[in-house]
Amino acid sequence: MLVNYHAPKHVYIVCGNTDLRKGIDTLAILIADNFGLDLYNDSLFLFCGRRNDRFKALYWDGEGFILLYKRFDNGRLTWPRTSEEVKELDSQQLDLLLKGLNPLPQPKVHRAKKRFILLKIFLY
Repeated sequence: MLVNYHAPKHVYIVCGNTDLRKGIDTLAILIADNFGLDLYNDSLFLFCGRRNDRFKALYWDGEGFILLYKRFDNGRLTWPRTSEEVKELDSQQLDLLLKGLNPLPQPKVHRAKKRFILLKIFLY
């Protein structure tokens, strides 16, 4: 488990900023109380702080919690910061996250350009 992030059945990403000074108990309470998810259902929970070069992961291995801390020396994560919610990632999205790409791309909506239509009215 310490190396294979794809082993758990469910991988959840906690969007927004999380204080990475929090330990196992506080992160477990955060998941159980705020999001109502089952901590013991072979799930891996990922948290990121303000700095995008590290994250924490919380996992129940059947005997106790494992708290993983990963720091990237070369590069940064693109973590979704838009809301305080949990999203489930599939294995492809997890790979994108660990490569530094945003696993939950936001569609960009561009404003339509104003177009003026010149109408010529001909009087006969």
